[in-house]
Amino acid sequence: MFRRSLVLLAVVATALSLAGLAAAAIVHIRVEGKTQTIFGATEPRAFGSNALDVLLSTARAAEFFAHVTNTSFGPYVDQIGYYPGGGQAGWVFKVNGISPPVGADQVQLKDGDNVLWYYAVFGPTGGPPTLELSSPSPGCYRATGQDDNGKEAVPPGLVFHLGPKIVPAPAGHVCPVRPHGLVWASAPGAVRSNRLP
Repeated sequence: MFRRSLVLLAVVATALSLAGLAAAAIVHIRVEGKTQTIFGATEPRAFGSNALDVLLSTARAAEFFAHVTNTSFGPYVDQIGYYPGGGQAGWVFKVNGISPPVGADQVQLKDGDNVLWYYAVFGPTGGPPTLELSSPSPGCYRATGQDDNGKEAVPPGLVFHLGPKIVPAPAGHVCPVRPHGLVWASAPGAVRSNRLP
């Protein structure tokens, strides 16, 4: 009887752990710091069930600092890397270009989602736009800024970084003719974009 109970307990424990793994999604993650990219410039894959879980498991695996404070509203990421949040600045996230109206532990992810954590300074109109870079055709790049609702617009002062070269792009696109290495975009007051080859 005792042996059967142990076998049953082992089966239940295995089923519970597999259920937890099944709930995890395969997503892409990037963490943009105050002055530089902390992790995932090319948006590598990660595993997790929610946006907080993905951040913390990625921080452990990549060995960068991420701190969570428990509040009456739920867990709050109060520091990533060197800079803590405070005043009108802090750490926020988007999933697929949109800031969810709930905490990071409440956002259930699905395979293929893009999770962006970034340091933001908030003003009267909200947080900064986040830049998203895509390659609509071979050799060409397009960058747009996304507000908290995912609405896109080309921000003023947008430039592309083509390796060491900086190219202004007021229309939000560029098709370089020379080899350049990784490409990314920046604009005053906006969060840096991802990087593409």
